[in-house]
Amino acid sequence: MERAALEKALLDAHARHDQGALIRLYTIAGDEAEKRQDIDAACFYLTHAFVFALESGAPEAEALNIRLAERGRAKRLEF
Repeated sequence: MERAALEKALLDAHARHDQGALIRLYTIAGDEAEKRQDIDAACFYLTHAFVFALESGAPEAEALNIRLAERGRAKRLEF
């Protein structure tokens, strides 16, 4: 996804309080940062996705937690 389009989609999702979209979009942003080898940015975005997943009880929380734990950015939780 083009960066400007992703940023706009994130702002729109925040305005709508659409947690499902926020999880998906922050995960996409994290994936794209990883492709650029920018691990700090990737973990920043993935942490946001993880928090929204936890808040909403979304099943994505476990996979996001694993990804962050593998990078030393979170403690591995039991789901």
